Amino acid sequence: MLPQPTDAAVPASKPTQGRFSAWVEVLRTTNPPKGRPLDPVSRWLVLTRAAVLPMTLVAGAVATLLAVRRPGFNTGLLLLAFAGLLLAHCANNLMNDLFDAEVGADTASYPRALYAPHPVLSGMVSRGRLARAALLVNLLDLAILVVLAVYRGWPVVGFALGGFLLSVAYTAPPLRLKKRGLGEPDVFVVWGPLMVGGTYYAALGHLPWEIIVASVPYGLLCTAVLMGKHIDKAPFDEPLGIRTLPVVLGERRARAATVGMMVAFYVTVAVCVAVRALPWPALVSLGAIPKLVQAWKYFGQPKPDEPPEGFPVWPLWFAAIAFVHTRRAGSLLVLGLIIAAVANIR
Repeated sequence: MLPQPTDAAVPASKPTQGRFSAWVEVLRTTNPPKGRPLDPVSRWLVLTRAAVLPMTLVAGAVATLLAVRRPGFNTGLLLLAFAGLLLAHCANNLMNDLFDAEVGADTASYPRALYAPHPVLSGMVSRGRLARAALLVNLLDLAILVVLAVYRGWPVVGFALGGFLLSVAYTAPPLRLKKRGLGEPDVFVVWGPLMVGGTYYAALGHLPWEIIVASVPYGLLCTAVLMGKHIDKAPFDEPLGIRTLPVVLGERRARAATVGMMVAFYVTVAVCVAVRALPWPALVSLGAIPKLVQAWKYFGQPKPDEPPEGFPVWPLWFAAIAFVHTRRAGSLLVLGLIIAAVANIR
């Protein structure tokens, strides 16, 4: 089932409940609640596109659950690394909107401003305030990095710096990796080896090869979401000379490649279990195959001309489908790893 907006009325006599329901709606749909003024938390959730932060939460959870039973596990450093991941993702979203607005890629008629309010184009904040917000979040992340570096040394700096540089290079001149068909590999590296490997290293101070291998399945899921988003945006990107991978491949082959990535998640989970990079309860993630079948059906045909009633993120379509699949598969992978951690299964 695709994500739907929350339209339930909230009694005026319960302002706390009203704020909470607004936060839930933003997290479900990436959009502010209709007919209500934005409170500070809702505004921040919209600005940072917090609805997609669960992808980062799952990456951190995978690393945590693989590390938690290992000798030398440091809970404090793990929590710092986890906070650093979330801040880095928020900073990445803020910087993407800032740089895309600066170079003219984001306009009022571009999908980014249609499926949710663009921070600058919607008038929510000025460019200057958006830049200051991105700077503040990056400075907080830097403070966390300093602490982690004191305890874990320079390798953790390498992970953080690699993630930061790839995040900036995704949209910022002169590289603009998204424009050159390299945005998708960028996301695979960041949400796979860098996030999972870096968090594991922060918690334990070493990184066996199995963890890098174990990061591959979830990296594929996150890349599939971006592929879906870029398929949706291809008709807008191609005239602007933005050659994302779906623009290079063409829509039909891009849809097939995205399904291939989703299928590859299950294959690589099985391979990881076979080489003991993941514990066997990770096979619980195979329970998401019905969602794969559903997603495959949608990806097997072109995008509809009109959105279903109540569909919250139009003109995105394939991105939402891939996200729903990723949410289910990622959640079941985490469940399997929780089972393994509790039972001490390696």
